[in-house]
Amino acid sequence: MLSTVALAVLDSVQAFSAPAMRAPARSSAVTMFSEGDIGVLPPLGVYDPLGLIETRNMYRYECMEVKHGRAAMLGFLHIILIQAGARFPGYLSPTAGLKFADVPSGCFASLEALPTAGWLQIMLTTCMMETGYFIFEYQGYGALDKEPGDIGGEGWIRYDDASTKTFKLNVERQNGRAAMLGVTGCLVHELLGVNALYPTGGLGGEAPPAIF
Repeated sequence: MLSTVALAVLDSVQAFSAPAMRAPARSSAVTMFSEGDIGVLPPLGVYDPLGLIETRNMYRYECMEVKHGRAAMLGFLHIILIQAGARFPGYLSPTAGLKFADVPSGCFASLEALPTAGWLQIMLTTCMMETGYFIFEYQGYGALDKEPGDIGGEGWIRYDDASTKTFKLNVERQNGRAAMLGVTGCLVHELLGVNALYPTGGLGGEAPPAIF
């Protein structure tokens, strides 16, 4: 279980470590980025401590950051809802007799409560999504013609004003980055033996549980 979580966190960190900057479509040339590009925001600006800009396909890294940021935002919202007691009605696994209401609220505990078949379904779906993503990116089926994160097609146009669209895209990048760190923080809290959202004891001000 810890190995699975570690790999997931490493994947998100890899996507987060590179700056979110826009590379030209279908260009393999090295491009230096500047202030004003999507995701290049103060106070860090063009932040590239690992020197990835000059050696990597930054379009790929930008797509990774957007995708993982969106997944992390949904994941953090899920943690909040689960901690608040929200559950779907009915059975999560009728064959195992497991109801949604029976699933514990902890991040690790809820994962461990899933049947093996459920884990296999999640892994299969994730592998299909990741494999399809790289096929579209590297075999030239049109993904490189679009901006990173643009998966809605021509029918999903919400902002005609360029400045408003830029602002919204930057908001998404920042919220995605915060969510990736937030989910990582929740996992670390549980590894330390405290509540994911309220490591100091909760909103009531109780003393935090003993770590050891």
